[in-house]
Amino acid sequence: MQPLNFSEDPVLICKDHTVSGEYFELRKAEALDLLATFPRPENDKLSEYYKSENYISHTDSKRSFLDKVYQKVKNLMLQKKINWIEKSHSGKGRILDIGAGTGDFLVAAKNAGWETLGLEPNLGARKLAAKKGVELIEDIYSLPDSHFDVITMWHVLEHVPDLDWQLKELDRILKPDGLLVIAVPNYKSYDAQKYKEHWAAYDVPRHLYHFSPEAMRKIFQQKGFLLTSQKGLFFDAFYVSLLSEKYKTGSSNPLKAITTGILSNIKAASSGNYSSLAYFFRRS
Repeated sequence: MQPLNFSEDPVLICKDHTVSGEYFELRKAEALDLLATFPRPENDKLSEYYKSENYISHTDSKRSFLDKVYQKVKNLMLQKKINWIEKSHSGKGRILDIGAGTGDFLVAAKNAGWETLGLEPNLGARKLAAKKGVELIEDIYSLPDSHFDVITMWHVLEHVPDLDWQLKELDRILKPDGLLVIAVPNYKSYDAQKYKEHWAAYDVPRHLYHFSPEAMRKIFQQKGFLLTSQKGLFFDAFYVSLLSEKYKTGSSNPLKAITTGILSNIKAASSGNYSSLAYFFRRS
């Protein structure tokens, strides 16, 4: 991957609303249309920014209104994700979910007839997944070469400290004819443009990178992957807008958030810039 040269001046300054209350800059690499978080926490300190009961992807919490919305949306999307994969890849086989959280996607995949394995570094999430009969491992190093028919990363790539290393590992463990599915937030979406520094999907400093469709295409193309299709994650605009309203005003303002979510999806129907996008790649 070409060197990432980021601007000295920030595009935005965003607050960590989940853990620390600290402020971070977003700087842009113009050549790739990619944003990154500055300063980046040291790798041995990064885990401290995930230690919160409000970090929903590591729990199955349904305590708050937003928790319930998140869990409902997650469950609605599980079968749709499986359908997308099965339409893009002929036959069943081995599927690896990187950043598997509490394992719900792998439960759905297993029920659909896939041989499943997940990777999740968070111990608490792995324990919750184990109760669902889901096998999760802690790291990627022990996985064999050319082993998986499908690899998925649902809202995980934005957390990865070393993009170049991660893409090399994906290339190593994916079968030559395998399918790679990567879902990330899209900072070109209408809801991102509306909320600016309050947009919840920036989620600094846990999100180290912030992708546009152009950034995803270019980054993966440099590693020998061809973008074959992309799908909008329709519900993300609503959940992200609810959380963004809370960050901006102190209240979720459901009516405003739902209106923004609707507008975002209407605009994305023609532009393709959904709040989040799932990208489907094969080797070129």
